Amino acid sequence: MEIVYVYLKKRSEFGKQCNFSDRPADLNIDIPPNPELAAQYVERNPVDMGIQCSVSMSEHEANTERFEMETRGVNHVEGGWPKDVNSLELEQTIRFRKKVEKDENYINAIVQLGSIMEHCIKQNNAIDIYQEYFNDEEEVEVTDEASSAKTINVFRDPQEIKRTATHLSWHPDGNRKLAVAYSCLDFQRAPAGMSHESYIWDLENPNRPEMALKPSSPLVTLEYNPKDSHVILGGCYNGQIACWDTRKGSLVAELSTIEFSHRDPVYGSIWLQSKTGTECFSASTDGQVMWWDIRKISEPTEVVILDITKKEQLENALGAISLEFESTLPTKFMVGTEQGIVISCNRKAKTSAEKIVCTFSGHHGPIYALQRNPFYPKNFLTVGDWTARIWSEDSRESSIMWTKYHMAHLTDGAWSPVRPAVFFTTKTDGTLDIWDFVFKQSDPALSLKVCDEALYCLRVQDNGCLIACGSQQGTTTLLEVSSGLSTVQRNEKNIAFSIFERETRREKILEARQKEMRLKEKGKTEGKDDDQKDKELATNLEEMVAKAEQEFFDIIFTELKKKEAEAMEKKAKPQKKQSLEMDEEVEEDNTGEEEGGDEEKSA
Repeated sequence: MEIVYVYLKKRSEFGKQCNFSDRPADLNIDIPPNPELAAQYVERNPVDMGIQCSVSMSEHEANTERFEMETRGVNHVEGGWPKDVNSLELEQTIRFRKKVEKDENYINAIVQLGSIMEHCIKQNNAIDIYQEYFNDEEEVEVTDEASSAKTINVFRDPQEIKRTATHLSWHPDGNRKLAVAYSCLDFQRAPAGMSHESYIWDLENPNRPEMALKPSSPLVTLEYNPKDSHVILGGCYNGQIACWDTRKGSLVAELSTIEFSHRDPVYGSIWLQSKTGTECFSASTDGQVMWWDIRKISEPTEVVILDITKKEQLENALGAISLEFESTLPTKFMVGTEQGIVISCNRKAKTSAEKIVCTFSGHHGPIYALQRNPFYPKNFLTVGDWTARIWSEDSRESSIMWTKYHMAHLTDGAWSPVRPAVFFTTKTDGTLDIWDFVFKQSDPALSLKVCDEALYCLRVQDNGCLIACGSQQGTTTLLEVSSGLSTVQRNEKNIAFSIFERETRREKILEARQKEMRLKEKGKTEGKDDDQKDKELATNLEEMVAKAEQEFFDIIFTELKKKEAEAMEKKAKPQKKQSLEMDEEVEEDNTGEEEGGDEEKSA
């Protein structure tokens, strides 16, 4: 192949031409050795050193078993009929059967086969080959290996501005995919340019998501439809309910209208067990639980206001954080609130006030996780503040079991779908705790540091082997637990049931004892109140008597003073008369003297 290069510059643009010539070597500088520096080094002679120029490498091989697959089909048609006989015609088949049954060869063949079948039937009667001897022994004995978990995959948020993984949902068919909802829950602190997309990940490809979901507002919750794996339900940050059909693409298929949606972020959304598979309900911190039908999702079909005072006032309603619905109890649902109260509701109640059945109060802050035990739905798990609690519907005053108070806040929790005594919790210090209260109740059976940032959500696969944890920076870690934590142990169901019943009875006894103490204290306080009332009455009577006596004596003293004053006035009147008469006589004498003096003067 001929290589041609075309020069586009002129010779004058290359610069000055270089002229090369041969000449001997010149010594430019000579540095003699310094004996002072040489004295600081220890001369080693001889020096042996191995030199390897090739690059260090490591090799390993894995030989897997190969098997060949071949697809075969069997074409079954009803045979044994002659061509002139139609097997679909009943009369022709009956006529042909009667004709064959009269044949001697047919009779001989039946007799020979009958003896063989009789022998097999007698054997089967002696030993039932279809009998199952271990129906009740579903549990498998687990080896005494230490509980452990290992990281399988890590799915990172592909966006530059990292968001919190707020909710996870496993694909219902085979659990081969994982849907993750991403949003920033810091109120009005979301950075500018933050993406609203959430993603569906394939477990075998952690490098890039399989599909992106593009809502109008960031998704807080995300749930696969258990009856139709192509349909996904999402609760948005602005309160709307969105629905996707993965066969139609990344855009929203159905969206609720803003005026009929929630006024706060949708923190809980669950599919209902219905015939159509299109019903769901959602909850938010605005204090409302709404039922939806995705075929007409523009507005909810029913609304329940979480006002425990039963006045149906939205300003008094409690904000919902978590939801729980059990398909075996289709009329009941439970709501975990941000005030630390679990509300048990009955959807089929006649009035809205009767829909709130009872409440369970035991947490100091929001209840981030609420889930019934998959084996014993009467018992449920709540996670909030610094502890996780197990409740029984028969005991409303207090939880029957609880974990110790941790140094970090708990953010989520879930039961194991295969073991009734195992549940999982996540904390803000990036730790995943696995609890097995049959083995140990004071501390977790396994505590695993998943990442450095806080863990915010948790979801367990249906087989109990894989656990997905979402963190604050949008990293979803996939963990696989050991077989001891994902396999039912011998008599575990009976042990867990006995523990639940024992703790429930204990709480009932404590509740009864507390009620008795309250009644006694109430009686004592009422008795004290009566004594105080008697004392007050006695003191009041003494005061009233003293007051009456004082008033009586005051009246007497005033009357006495009046009488004395009157007597003094009576005594003073005759004295006044006498003094007046004396004054009159003196005046007459004075007048007589004056008249005599005047006469003398005139004379």
